[in-house]
Amino acid sequence: MVEQGEIRVVRCGGSTINYRKAIFTLDSKYLLCTSGDMVKVYSTATEECVHVLQGHTNLVTGIVLNPTNHLQVYSCSMDGTIKLWDFTDNILIKTFTVGYKLLALYTSKAHEGCVFVIIPKENDEALDSFQLVAVRLPKSSDQEVAATELSFVLNDVSQLPKCTSYGREGEFVASVKGLHLTVYFFRNQKTYRLSLNATTKKGANNIFTCVACHPKEDCIATGHEDGKIRLWRNFNRKKEYTHSTHHWHHSAVNDLSFTPEGTNLLSGGIESVLVQWRYGEETKKDFLPRLGAAIAHISTSPEGSLYCTSHSDNKIAIIQSNLRVSAVIQGLVKGDNIKTDLMIDPRTKALVLNGKPGHLQFYSLQHDKQLYNLDIVQQEYINQSGLHQFDVVKAAFDAQGSWLATVEERKEKLADLEIQLKIWVYKDEMQSFVLNTTITSPHEDHITALCFCNTNETTMLVTTGRDGRFKAWVLGDDSDIYRESVCWSCDFVGTYHNLLATNCCFSEDGSLLAVGFEQIITIWNPNTWDLVCTFCQPPGKIKDLCFGRLSCSKYLLGTTTNSFLCCWNLLTCTLEWSVGLNVILLQLDPLSENVAAFSCSAENSDLFVFRPSEPRPVYLQKNICQGSVQRAVFTPRDVPEENCSESSQWLNRSQLYFLTRDMDLMTFSTKTEEDRLTASSKQLLIEENVPVTPFYLLLGKHRQAKLDAENGTLAAQVQLPQGSVAIKELLQTPAHVLPSATFLCTMFVNSLLISKDGKSEVPEEAEEEMESEKEEDETSDQEMDSQHKVKPEYFVEELVPKLSKKEERDLKRVRKTDYSWLCPFYGKLP
Repeated sequence: MVEQGEIRVVRCGGSTINYRKAIFTLDSKYLLCTSGDMVKVYSTATEECVHVLQGHTNLVTGIVLNPTNHLQVYSCSMDGTIKLWDFTDNILIKTFTVGYKLLALYTSKAHEGCVFVIIPKENDEALDSFQLVAVRLPKSSDQEVAATELSFVLNDVSQLPKCTSYGREGEFVASVKGLHLTVYFFRNQKTYRLSLNATTKKGANNIFTCVACHPKEDCIATGHEDGKIRLWRNFNRKKEYTHSTHHWHHSAVNDLSFTPEGTNLLSGGIESVLVQWRYGEETKKDFLPRLGAAIAHISTSPEGSLYCTSHSDNKIAIIQSNLRVSAVIQGLVKGDNIKTDLMIDPRTKALVLNGKPGHLQFYSLQHDKQLYNLDIVQQEYINQSGLHQFDVVKAAFDAQGSWLATVEERKEKLADLEIQLKIWVYKDEMQSFVLNTTITSPHEDHITALCFCNTNETTMLVTTGRDGRFKAWVLGDDSDIYRESVCWSCDFVGTYHNLLATNCCFSEDGSLLAVGFEQIITIWNPNTWDLVCTFCQPPGKIKDLCFGRLSCSKYLLGTTTNSFLCCWNLLTCTLEWSVGLNVILLQLDPLSENVAAFSCSAENSDLFVFRPSEPRPVYLQKNICQGSVQRAVFTPRDVPEENCSESSQWLNRSQLYFLTRDMDLMTFSTKTEEDRLTASSKQLLIEENVPVTPFYLLLGKHRQAKLDAENGTLAAQVQLPQGSVAIKELLQTPAHVLPSATFLCTMFVNSLLISKDGKSEVPEEAEEEMESEKEEDETSDQEMDSQHKVKPEYFVEELVPKLSKKEERDLKRVRKTDYSWLCPFYGKLP
């Protein structure tokens, strides 16, 4: 981290939302879930994130509703604090400092004024020994209070929250770990410990994985590694306890949850199927299959109308009690190994990378939500250990976002490598990419790199492989008598001394192609495929290659395995400069001459920003994260930043994102940007809370002018119409003499229309009608003049045209007509 006022490394979104079990509010309108060091509040109806509770300085490990106030929620974190929030207004009410790393959080109606947490024994996680303790929350008016009164409950418990559960409204607590089930009764302070054998004669695996207690009865449900579910009863009598076994899951049961009334038991595992067991009739089951990924957590709403499942692909599904999915909240899918680079879709400015198996995900960085998934493999994924399936390993966009190239591979133990190169074209009518060309076995070995030519009209794609070749694919005509179409085909195959081709990149104007062959860099002319020149110093295999941009387009940058960063001048074909630096990642800014180089030293990553024209860094920041940076990408800003300091000018037009070793998506933020976002969020909050009512329309200008006078600025706002003559006449006429709404509808709608020249046309009238209504016009003109003279100062200029003279007369005639004769018939109409 750097000092305040400079550039800071911040988490920009894409955090894990499936780390802990999500919870519903009492009215089921909102869903709360942990997300890194924050708590996010989602609407169950719209799937939108309405609030973000920020205040913890480390990972949030548990959330639970306040049993005494349904508008408040507790959260605990690894920073050793318990925070009480008002989640409806996004307000931090109080912070309780415990002083231990908190791994799970529980509350109980039977224990008012205290919460239960799981902490490491001796505050050392390395010991792998944890205990459940009760924390007394002191009553104090201070916002930060030290909660030091801890009482021991259970020892040697699992750190996972799903392995501990409270039953019968907090009368007892059950915890599972290994082969043991421990039950503690608070009233008589007795502990019962039940055990199972490790295996049975049939080879069953009896290790406990999760536990759930019945809310009304003395019944405990436990899940096991072999997929079995056991229901325990009479556990307060150690020698007389009984349990029944039920089996459907073929692998470990990941979570269990009873409905609030205890009529159903929900279970889930890696099968991506939610199973609903009927309590007391366990042979009757209902299923909700094909949920997309393994179920990690299950929770239910307080009234039991909604279920919630958290999945391994960072997704939360909201399910109705009739087992129909009503909403899906999809976070950034982050696997153990991101094989593709981080890419930016030129059309949507979305972040593109590996998603669920066989897919590419398009993720909006601005809204922190997934836009859609693109199925690349187009095969059903089978979740089976040891089964090798196709996976997307490479991908690249062209400069306009019209073409997308992907590489998928599969390698069986005793079979040959299977490779497919697919090229997709964007279809406006479908608003998605459609497969255009499939090339089977484009190379005889793994494809190491691919890139499009950066010209305005994309016509060439280059791939390199470990078979020692690079291939150029061009776009050609594939039309016949039935249709007009285009496809991609191989145009050129190049090699260099049978060396492995490791990298490739085009220059900014597409006139040069650089291909790395182990320690040799070759420069080719794509028009004639002539070898222009080669670079082979200093020694070491080439890891990354990129051409400079704009004024630095004459330079070529490369990194080697011998910890060198080199810059070659293409005009003189000489080494311009080199520096000894262990660069693990090289990223080029597409909108400037800047290049970002990430290096790793002493288990921390550093950032160097420089221009190829000079080796002196423009910006340097040490220890941006622990471990090595996995992937990085520059994304263009919608609006360039202004008023930035000299050290942060490299972030004016683009923003740099990177993935850490723990798959956290991070970015660099400036003080100017944070102030602007804070001001806009506050203004958005004010605008959302102010209803647009007639009273607001009348007094809104006064209120805004007063705020502008206090702030010393005058904000230009769109003036809202204050009404028209038709609206005034309707409001001034007594309601009991008004005609039907259908009679007035035509005139009212016409009064809102604006003519082409912006003025209402006055139709010609007969002289007889003008004379008969002359007296009425004079009276109305006098009234209108008097109204204009006493017009209040808070009335703004009307944006809609006035009525014509004829329309005003028709409206006044309707107003003066006596409709009181209809009163006896009021209420008798059908």
